[in-house]
Amino acid sequence: MERLCAWLLSLFLLSVCPGAPAESPERSGTLVVYFSATGTTRAVAQQVAQYLGADLLEIEPEVPYTAEDLAYYTGGRCDQEQDDPAVRPGMRSTAIEMDRYDTVLIGYPIWHGQAPRIVQTFLESYDFAGKTLAVFCTSHSSGLGSSETILHASVSDTVRWLSGRRFPSGASGEEIRDWLDSIGLTPAAPVTGVLDLESRTVLLNSGYTMPVLGLGTYALDHETCIQSVMSLIENGGRLIDTAYMYGNEEAVGEGVRRAMAAYGVSREEIFVITKLYPSQFSEPEKAMDMALEKLDLGYIDMMLLHHPGAGDVQAWLAMERYVEEGRIRSLGLSNWYVEELTEFLPQVHIPPALVQNEIHPYYQEKDVVPFIQGKGMAVQCWYPLGGRGYTRELLTDPTIVEIAQAHQVSAAQVILRWDLQRGVVVIPGSSNPEHIRETWTCSGLS
Repeated sequence: MERLCAWLLSLFLLSVCPGAPAESPERSGTLVVYFSATGTTRAVAQQVAQYLGADLLEIEPEVPYTAEDLAYYTGGRCDQEQDDPAVRPGMRSTAIEMDRYDTVLIGYPIWHGQAPRIVQTFLESYDFAGKTLAVFCTSHSSGLGSSETILHASVSDTVRWLSGRRFPSGASGEEIRDWLDSIGLTPAAPVTGVLDLESRTVLLNSGYTMPVLGLGTYALDHETCIQSVMSLIENGGRLIDTAYMYGNEEAVGEGVRRAMAAYGVSREEIFVITKLYPSQFSEPEKAMDMALEKLDLGYIDMMLLHHPGAGDVQAWLAMERYVEEGRIRSLGLSNWYVEELTEFLPQVHIPPALVQNEIHPYYQEKDVVPFIQGKGMAVQCWYPLGGRGYTRELLTDPTIVEIAQAHQVSAAQVILRWDLQRGVVVIPGSSNPEHIRETWTCSGLS
């Protein structure tokens, strides 16, 4: 048995109380910055950021520009600023951790054939040494002209400067993507298997997203299972785990259908996992058809092989065909560890989107978890509150209790938060509606 280490306490320095902000995922390595007085440049910048999966930042003037300021050839503010190369209009203070970004794109309108002086204020406010920069402008007819040259001269010689582009008002997404592709800026491959606690989801390598906190239904009888599923969905939960061997797939399906009708939740919002048992591996098609019929939800979000066993590869290959037909969306494994995965993975075509194992503070799987996550697969834990008979011991462990008391939450909430902070999806089982509400609303996700 693995006992709690002293470092466990440090994982809970962030509050786990209701309403506490969850950690954000790592920010993008690309930043799109723009100045837009009328909204034209903003529209282009938004498309650039969306295509690249980049962060977006607006340069906001300390003193906003009025329509009168923007009237050309009237001697107003805009004319005065553009006539004097030394002018640097002030910006509203914005905290930017520029070291998080290796690529920065800057968009602006063309004023009197140049970039607005506030763009130079921005460039001269940060150190861009060693970064990649590119600019784009919006105008009806004027190109980048000398604006690109002037801006280039405002930064370090070590900046890698890419060729910029002018876009007219209403530029199409295709025009914008063509430019970005031509200068070698393309979307990064999405990171899969990494929990996003802000959105409460994890992107699977199958392309689907899955909630990070749900309900395990092991040992729940028919009516209890229905009520537990409905309670989960009523309180905002959307992930339910069942299995052929649990004998309650029909109850899960009924609970989901009743909750959808009662709470106005769509099928697409709900993620249901079920499993094939090794005794079913010899006739996987029959087993999958039976699961689809019992659940009666149109499709299965994810099907797992419950344990390694004779014929598991052949069963998986049959599951792959059901994925191709759209009857199952994602595939995964349960109770597979490093040795089993190393042998299994080369034999299949669709990689597992998820691996589900027993994980809790007394069974931490320090080697297995990073091994799975390193392959872009999500990790999910069954019995997060203490399988193998450790539940009572875990919930009364002095270290866990101390953490819980410090944050005025329960020991169960601390354990679930510990898993989530390790990037592990949790599916605690419960037949108690109050416990279901507590774990969903008080695990640092609300």
